[in-house]
Amino acid sequence: MATDYDAPRATATSEMVEDSLEDLKERRAKNSQSSAIDVDEADLAEALEFPGADLSGEELTVRVLPMQANEFRCDSCFLVHHRSLLTDSRKGKLFCRDCAA
Repeated sequence: MATDYDAPRATATSEMVEDSLEDLKERRAKNSQSSAIDVDEADLAEALEFPGADLSGEELTVRVLPMQANEFRCDSCFLVHHRSLLTDSRKGKLFCRDCAA
């Protein structure tokens, strides 16, 4: 079937049924009541951790290994990397590829 693209099209606004002002107000009131979220500020404050907080009661859940012979600590980012990521050391300092770039 051929479509006439030059013919006027029916828009969504022309097909909508006009509602009374009272109906619209009622719908808006119902929607605003159902979307209200009850948030307790005390619950939010408990979830925050501030820098320098006392973590002495926390237990470490990962096993930490000492630095291996084939690893180095970057003097810029202080991360431990494999020796394959070592770039030329400058003035006795070791840098990884990411920090040397």
